[in-house]
Amino acid sequence: MLKLALKRFAYLSFFALTLTLLNGCSVNYENVKMEDGKRPVARILTNKQKRSINGLAKALKALGPATSQKEANDIAYDAIVYPMVLANQYNLVYPPQLQNILVNAQRRDRGLCWQWAEDMTAHMAKKKLKTFDLLRGVANRRLKNEHNSLVVVAKGADFYTGILLDPWRNSGELYWAKVTEDEDPQYTWHQFVN
Repeated sequence: MLKLALKRFAYLSFFALTLTLLNGCSVNYENVKMEDGKRPVARILTNKQKRSINGLAKALKALGPATSQKEANDIAYDAIVYPMVLANQYNLVYPPQLQNILVNAQRRDRGLCWQWAEDMTAHMAKKKLKTFDLLRGVANRRLKNEHNSLVVVAKGADFYTGILLDPWRNSGELYWAKVTEDEDPQYTWHQFVN
């Protein structure tokens, strides 16, 4: 009898843990939407988000003397707000590794790092930028911990001068840095080529 009770307890515990892991910690941004299906809009931005937009716009403008401040501002705003829209579309959970498990188990449609990079690149490409180029970055290519992201460079500039835009690692909250200055030592970035 005790053995049966222990088996039931173990089964119920495993079931409860599995449900917890599959549901994870849901990520939802209620203050964002796509306006006319073209531009992400946030009703409210935190001070941290405003500082990040301003800092990113300055960093983008500093990529070259011929870069447009207007384009830098547009990229920076969308780089912060659009990942929140994507997080909602992806039905995102935290941490990002759990989202990966759910996508690979076909419990979610999207949310892998390469999908974030693909969707961010497609969105930014609609801007038809004249003073910036959009490139794809990859770290640890073809390894278990491969990671992909969008990189923005001044028009015609080298990949390694660019700014990394990575919404995956913080579950929709943009991480950005110069490609050569990523704070996470596991990532050494290179331009993605097929």
